[in-house]
Amino acid sequence: MRLSIAYVELPLDLARTFDAVLTAGSLEAAARDLHLTPSAVSQRLKALETRLGRVLLVRSRPVRPTEAGRVVARLARQLVTLEQDALTELGLAENRAVTVPLAVNADSLATWFLPALAPLAPRGIAFDLYRDDQDFTAGLLESGTVTAAVTSQHRPVAGCTVRRLGAMRYLPAASPEFAARWFAAGADAVAFSHAPVVDFDRRDTLQTRYLESVGADPGSPPRHRVPASSDFAAAVRHGFGWGLVPEFQAAGALAGGQLVGLGGEPVEVGLYWQRWNLRSTLLETIEEAVVTAARGVLRP
Repeated sequence: MRLSIAYVELPLDLARTFDAVLTAGSLEAAARDLHLTPSAVSQRLKALETRLGRVLLVRSRPVRPTEAGRVVARLARQLVTLEQDALTELGLAENRAVTVPLAVNADSLATWFLPALAPLAPRGIAFDLYRDDQDFTAGLLESGTVTAAVTSQHRPVAGCTVRRLGAMRYLPAASPEFAARWFAAGADAVAFSHAPVVDFDRRDTLQTRYLESVGADPGSPPRHRVPASSDFAAAVRHGFGWGLVPEFQAAGALAGGQLVGLGGEPVEVGLYWQRWNLRSTLLETIEEAVVTAARGVLRP
């Protein structure tokens, strides 16, 4: 007996519409971007869900994909990327900007990442950057939200390639006045158990891991949270607490006396570039720019 398997197609226009809704956050915003009516966008989504036999979108604010929707979103963005490559090779991509969603950790974004992308911006590439902790950016890649990510995860996400970028070094530092008050007798486990700490946000575990490494209780000291890379470094300089400051941001302040090192071992976080495993000229161009820039500034 022969089994009959239904063939299901995923039309590019429907996939692009679904991607636009997720990117814009609502059907109304996507309709403006696509120069359609909200009713037309809704009809396209309904046609796509009917064709696939799956609910793809949770109509929340902003909208979010279901588990099935994440699969379609990843495929939709891959199709859009390949379409752009084909139009470029055919010479038909003139005056047509392509949006590339990328994920990057805050410290890279505040230091070396933007200079790496700057030469590509005039070439018709619009970057949609998602900022998250380096331990979580790979999740945005896995969900199909972004096409590539700077991540601390060295194991490749399914369907992705990975290349090592280098290591970002962090130095335990504080303002001179803060150090004189809290570490006058030395930067030991007892002092670290009481001295206030500056964290980036609730996902930032660098300072916690450092406290554990010196034998201090991470649950004891007061914690400030400053969720912006430059403001985090500024909070440490202003004496809110001690923190692990990226070497790029700490070097000038240490030389100028606004910060003092606490004498402990620096912390190095390995960073990797992961992207979809597509033969895409666009993604390959971005990858080479990012890898070249990173290896010029990060530690081996």
